Amino acid sequence: MTLAFLFPGQGSQSVGMGADLAEAFATARAVFDEVDDALSQKLFQLMKEGPLENLTLTENAQPALMAVSLAAMRVLEKGFGVSIERAAFVAGHSLGEYSALAAAGAITLHDTARLLKLRGQAMQRAVPVGAGAMASLIGPKSDVALAEEAAKAGSEVGVCVVANDNNAGNVVISGDKAAVDKAIEKAKELGARAIPLNVSAPFHCPLMQPAADEMAGALFSALIIQPRAPLVANVTARPTHDPEAIRQLLVDQVTGRVRWRESMEWMAGEGGVTRFAEVGAGKVLSGMAKRIAPDAEALALNGPADLEAFAKSL
Repeated sequence: MTLAFLFPGQGSQSVGMGADLAEAFATARAVFDEVDDALSQKLFQLMKEGPLENLTLTENAQPALMAVSLAAMRVLEKGFGVSIERAAFVAGHSLGEYSALAAAGAITLHDTARLLKLRGQAMQRAVPVGAGAMASLIGPKSDVALAEEAAKAGSEVGVCVVANDNNAGNVVISGDKAAVDKAIEKAKELGARAIPLNVSAPFHCPLMQPAADEMAGALFSALIIQPRAPLVANVTARPTHDPEAIRQLLVDQVTGRVRWRESMEWMAGEGGVTRFAEVGAGKVLSGMAKRIAPDAEALALNGPADLEAFAKSL
């Protein structure tokens, strides 16, 4: 069995996430306390009690989701003796890439929390609310080729690109609102269902360049060391363990496409991964894994029982 740990991105947040881990394990509580201290914010209280609209704010959701992933990973390592080195690779969806790097020891928990808080704020600042949009193209005809054609039509009136290639039947476009609206019309003509997403900014498109510039400055001064397991990067869909390459990839990721389908295909193919374990909140990535790599096992490690069962299965 060859294992990869996956770390979820924005959209997986929910009120109450991480509470069962904190109740069951002092190790998890310590993670949430450290994140609160790093941010000078009662983030864990917001995670436990809500309201959801505040938790969903990008600047809160990003460090909160990372905190749940790291709490679960610390419990695996310190409570059940499952080290990150058991994995051949780590990968994370968008902000989850930071969680993956923190779990692999490349960036400290303190720095990761602060970087993600800034990332969320910078992304929100980059584009005025309402000026940008994102849409999910879904259905059996929704592949990258269709999404590229739809985005090309949208580009006639503004910025419009493929932002997330999640899996066949689930591709996301992003850009100026008028351009995305036109792309949605084109996608429907081509036989896809198109659903506008309730997001506060158009992520992973060139409109995010101001945020990328802010992150470049912050990442330049951040300490990044070699991860204890190679990172399969969103931007390249290939593994790396070089700290300077990782630093640049995290900058490129802000405006670049999340090549998740390709990342998963590479891990399940050339990477030889036969088991994917999603660590943290929700089951989005394990669900995608089952569609992209049906021959591999995929499971979500959300709560104490999941972690215990997983550890016993190794």
